[in-house]
Amino acid sequence: LLAPTEMSSPSLKTGAYILIGVGALTMLMGFLGCLGAVNEIRCLLGLYFTCLMIILLAQIAAALVIYFQKETLKVELSGIVVELIEKYDPLDEDKRNLQDAWDYVQIQIACCGWTGAKEWENNEILRNKSNTEYPCSCSNRSKDLMEGRGFCNLEDPLNGTATYADWPVHEQGCMDGVEEWLKDNLGIILGVCTGVAVIELLGMILSISLCKNIHSEDYTKVPKS
Repeated sequence: LLAPTEMSSPSLKTGAYILIGVGALTMLMGFLGCLGAVNEIRCLLGLYFTCLMIILLAQIAAALVIYFQKETLKVELSGIVVELIEKYDPLDEDKRNLQDAWDYVQIQIACCGWTGAKEWENNEILRNKSNTEYPCSCSNRSKDLMEGRGFCNLEDPLNGTATYADWPVHEQGCMDGVEEWLKDNLGIILGVCTGVAVIELLGMILSISLCKNIHSEDYTKVPKS
């Protein structure tokens, strides 16, 4: 998990808090739904319906925000990643989770840096070592990927100095890689989102049906004068 101090983007902070809130609401909603269905309590079923509707509307609102603010989000995310690269330190245990997450991204997408490997030249540790080391997670060699994190030594650097062009790393930046991954998996993402929305709608319909049945049963139990 990212600590608030490590996320300089207001949009990402807001998104994280929204996800936390939705998760808590989902747990409460499931409990209330089960309790209302088992004990045939109309008010709990109504609350269950309301929670489902709020979550569905929140998901639609989030999708619209992402769609219309995607350029702003891209700029903010770029700033976060560039700062992470500049201050990347394998010995910094406080930021290890965040750094490991970025190493994982670079390994899985086979990319280096946000726009390219050149951004790693601004890393404080690599700059102090004249760029004779490079990030292992960027490497296109399997033996470096076994390390998975931290920095690997460049073999035979010229005059004890080097540039990113001398590193055995992937040329593609992760921004392009992430965009390609999203395009390739867009159908799956949309399918999952649609499936979740359909399940929520079914839950809303079911809760309404149960409420009507309970109301009908209560009406039939009323003694006629």
